[in-house]
Amino acid sequence: MADDGDRAAERAARLNDEAVDLHRRRVIGPEHRFCMDCGDEIPVQRRQAAPGCLRCLDCQAQSERRR
Repeated sequence: MADDGDRAAERAARLNDEAVDLHRRRVIGPEHRFCMDCGDEIPVQRRQAAPGCLRCLDCQAQSERRR
């Protein structure tokens, strides 16, 4: 018989799976439409100029400055 701990663990696993699915749809989709950092949509012009980009222009610039 499942106790409260088991039910909580099952719920946490389900929520985690849902979060992973959402992340994959938004970031790893066929055409990385959303920025992996801020979540905003990457403009079409950027996606065409830099196919496979994972970040919008602002977040990409910030990422490069951190390196």
